[in-house]
Amino acid sequence: MAQPFTPQSAVTVRVFTQRFSSTPLGARLARHLAAHRLHEWGVPYGSALSDSVASIVAELTANAATHGRVPGRDFELRLGLGPRTLLIDVSDARGGCRPAAGVPAPPPDADGGRGLLLVEALADRWEVRDREPSGKTVHAELDLPPH
Repeated sequence: MAQPFTPQSAVTVRVFTQRFSSTPLGARLARHLAAHRLHEWGVPYGSALSDSVASIVAELTANAATHGRVPGRDFELRLGLGPRTLLIDVSDARGGCRPAAGVPAPPPDADGGRGLLLVEALADRWEVRDREPSGKTVHAELDLPPH
């Protein structure tokens, strides 16, 4: 007996991947290109989602250029927009210096250390994954509002 056909809705996944130099300029360019790509995908500049993604990309790429930098190696930004989730992956060549979820807040007079708190506040989920052959990927997900 044949199984009844169940119609499924079409799924469109958009993906953007780009490598950048492991410099502050590379991190800045990654943030600008992420916002531009989202705008092309129908997520307008200045929207809450666009601003959240830009902030997450800014933090993760700045960390990749600062803490994940290996001389002569780039970092990579990958964005994925599916029907329910927006994915952000930032990969660098350094396997050490792995950030962890639940990072305690730095002292009030500290000059830095708040970036991953921002990622944790804006992303619905995030984690650090091993990257082959070497390095790590910080993966963040944002749930999209239902249409």
